[in-house]
Amino acid sequence: MHEFLPRLIAWELTGSCNLRCAHCRASASDVRDPNELSAEEIKNTVDNIASFCKPVLILTGGEPLLREDIFEIVRYAAEKGLRVVVGTNGTLITPQIAKKLLEAGVKRVSISIDCAYAEEHDEFRGVRGAYEEALKGIEACKKAGLEFQINTTVTKRNLRELEKIHALARKLGAVAHHIFLLVPTGRGKVIEDEEISPEDYERVLNWMCNAGGEMPMKATCAPHFVRVLRQKGKHGGRDLDASASGCMGGTGFAFISRTGEVNPCGYLPVKAGNIREQSFREIWENSKLFRDLRNRKALKGKCGACEYKFICGGCRARAYAKFGDYMAEEPYCVYVPKKPS
Repeated sequence: MHEFLPRLIAWELTGSCNLRCAHCRASASDVRDPNELSAEEIKNTVDNIASFCKPVLILTGGEPLLREDIFEIVRYAAEKGLRVVVGTNGTLITPQIAKKLLEAGVKRVSISIDCAYAEEHDEFRGVRGAYEEALKGIEACKKAGLEFQINTTVTKRNLRELEKIHALARKLGAVAHHIFLLVPTGRGKVIEDEEISPEDYERVLNWMCNAGGEMPMKATCAPHFVRVLRQKGKHGGRDLDASASGCMGGTGFAFISRTGEVNPCGYLPVKAGNIREQSFREIWENSKLFRDLRNRKALKGKCGACEYKFICGGCRARAYAKFGDYMAEEPYCVYVPKKPS
């Protein structure tokens, strides 16, 4: 299993959130789930993870800053040698919070900006004032010396604004801009009709190849970005270590839910195991689901016939959402394999 060590683990600390984002994977609310993992359960799993790998640990939600023990969890994971990142909507970051996150060991925060203008962003995020509060959070991070990146989820409503959002990210001083291609799960099923077309999807990936400049860009839920890069003869100059192997679900990435369920990613609702029942390492190394995902020779449809399947793999979450089969072909890839299926 050494060739398949986790490089990124996203941990949904809570389902509670102060916003009502239209695309929310977690279908977050303002009510805390009484079954959320305790700090002690989280620490025990951090110990288990650190015993065999040292991944980037992305603490997310919901809104992770709503957990009163967030700084305790960050400090513990950082002391165990994990690189800790916090994924937040940014609205709760004050100068004091930014300083405490940095002191606890957070290496970077990711803050979501989905529209170039306040009114549109607030509508998407479901709360008036979310845009201005996020900008205040960014300013607090800058003053504290806490590194931040901008995350943007692409839908039909902001497709034509990507260049403006990217320019804003650069103006704000972000160290990276990560583009998320919507996977219609959770509350995102409600806005399934806002998912961009496969053709627009391809255009976004081609735009990303040229738009980064000095700012690294990464495509999430878009594994064929690596195929586009190869087609263009581009291998470097981008934030590619996390996207160079395409879909990382079960191969270099895992998602842990607020109740301990382990999935290949936050958008593929198929359970590999639960850390309340067995160790994360046991799940990672032995679950049938993860073993299936590591066998790209078993991919079906045009993904199975594609010459890029070993570096791309297609989005397994989108395949599952479309066909009910996580090994089916990626429905949002326009590329036609050279080999007949």
